[in-house]
Amino acid sequence: MDLLAPDVQTTVDSRLEDLATPCLLLDEARLRRNVTTMKQHLAALGVGFRPHLKTAKCLEVARIAMTQPSGPATVSTLREAEFFAAGGVRDMIYGVGIAPQKLDRVGAIRKRFAADLAVILDSVEQADAVADWVKTNGDALPVLIEVDADGHRSGVAPHDQATLVAIGRRLIAGGAQLRGVLLHAGASYGLSDPVAIAAAAEAERAAAVSAATLLRQAGLPCPVVSIGSTPTARFATHLAGVTELRAGVFMIGDLFQAGVGSCAIDDIALTVLSSVIGRQRAKGWIIVDAGWMALSRDRGTARQAVDQGYGLVCDLAGKSYPDLMLIDANQEHGIVAVRPGSDAALPELPIGARLRILPNHACATGAQHDRYHVLDDSGAVSAVWPRINGW
Repeated sequence: MDLLAPDVQTTVDSRLEDLATPCLLLDEARLRRNVTTMKQHLAALGVGFRPHLKTAKCLEVARIAMTQPSGPATVSTLREAEFFAAGGVRDMIYGVGIAPQKLDRVGAIRKRFAADLAVILDSVEQADAVADWVKTNGDALPVLIEVDADGHRSGVAPHDQATLVAIGRRLIAGGAQLRGVLLHAGASYGLSDPVAIAAAAEAERAAAVSAATLLRQAGLPCPVVSIGSTPTARFATHLAGVTELRAGVFMIGDLFQAGVGSCAIDDIALTVLSSVIGRQRAKGWIIVDAGWMALSRDRGTARQAVDQGYGLVCDLAGKSYPDLMLIDANQEHGIVAVRPGSDAALPELPIGARLRILPNHACATGAQHDRYHVLDDSGAVSAVWPRINGW
């Protein structure tokens, strides 16, 4: 498959029983419902929407999520930027701090596709590299300053006017475009109480507005104030001073987000289809052909109130079995058992029976696969949508 030909789409009419396992299933109705709900929520708050495509990595999903075929969108890799640009997306932010050696590739994407691809940074050193690149290449690269909303990861402290202004002035002096500020409230992923998440959303908003105000007070432009994480997007109650919101995993959902409270299990649009390949009756195990190569090693729910193992197990129609989970995973083997402490019964399933597994982390599970088998309202596979990986 040509990875720069994202319009390739195979239309099928297939039963789940006919698919080779393990494979990735995407419930289109749930996907569209999740996107519609978020768009309505953000419209009511009066902010623009720039969906993050790092979870989906698929042009068909991007077209459902974006407000226009040309964007706007957020990407997490330059591979994504190339892929989506080839599919007609023109307005993108590369939402990972820029390394100097990547600037030529950024410039090539901008030139080849006439794309408005912006980068982010949080240091004067990076601003110097961008300014030098702009001077050499004559491309007024748009830049957003990453601000630290909560100590989770990268960014300038929102009240550090000296650093914010120094970065901004270096960019402007070098001929780059200072487009604004960008925040990600990643610490919200460690919360589960709606009140606490709403407070994190307000802290994210306040930090963004504070940083933008400091830039403007110094006479620097800050037209864009961009924030975003799925939990804070869900629970934000007002976003005064914010121009756009970025979120991505909400489209598909996963068990970790269900543990946070930012989606319900019935909102999760992604499952991995697997086959029963054995039983260990004395141990109370069913063995399936979906191990960590199909599901990923992500065990994020182990830190939450309810540990979901490597995923919850559903029947072919997507209905969860009571307390049935993947308790362990090897490379190509998954071990299915009843949740420890539960009195639920292990179902009698013959060799070859199909099961669907809800993932812990949609991004990590998706990264193990190169396509979605898309389910229509009847539960049949109506299409195959390519997805990409890599950097």
